[in-house]
Amino acid sequence: MNFKRFTFNYFQENTYIIWNNNECVIIDPGCSNNEEENLLENFINNENLKPLKIINTHCHLDHVFGNYFISNKWNTDLYIHEKELDLLQNSKTIAHEYGIDKFSSSPHPTCFLKPNEIIDICGLNFKILFTPGHSPGHVCLYDEENKILFGGDVLFKGSIGRTDLPGGDYNTLIESIQKNLLILDDEVKVLPGHGDETTIGFERKNNPFLI
Repeated sequence: MNFKRFTFNYFQENTYIIWNNNECVIIDPGCSNNEEENLLENFINNENLKPLKIINTHCHLDHVFGNYFISNKWNTDLYIHEKELDLLQNSKTIAHEYGIDKFSSSPHPTCFLKPNEIIDICGLNFKILFTPGHSPGHVCLYDEENKILFGGDVLFKGSIGRTDLPGGDYNTLIESIQKNLLILDDEVKVLPGHGDETTIGFERKNNPFLI
């Protein structure tokens, strides 16, 4: 698997591009201004990639800034969990509450992700893990063959996602982590929505929220 991480916007959000055979998928596009959009576009053009899909692990503002730009530029499909739809549809209002007036609303989703379904990402099989708690319909994307988890804002290095935003719930988040993530092998690499990558084994032994 080939992937590239970009860190974008005011919230230092991690955007990922996965590619294979000149096709790519963008996970949680957070590009929020012309400079960030150009950085993403130049990488895609330089690698001669064709974007096929946007996948939002969840629809908090910092993870959907780039939905409109990418969809408009490359006519990509948008995948989210259905329980994230309210957040997505209200993102412009939420942006205004943060004092962000230059925000282009995301297109409507093309497909809704379902728990435990296997989706094709550039010829790779990813399992959808339903992991609410940080947000109502948060999902993680797990590639069992390569032992890589794109974890959004569920599990961070030494921490977990915040639960004080609308739709968040601490007990639900801990249950999601225990039932869906901690059952994975120690060597599974976690690529989070913020901060540095980690592994399931490291978090199992060292994360103060999980010990």
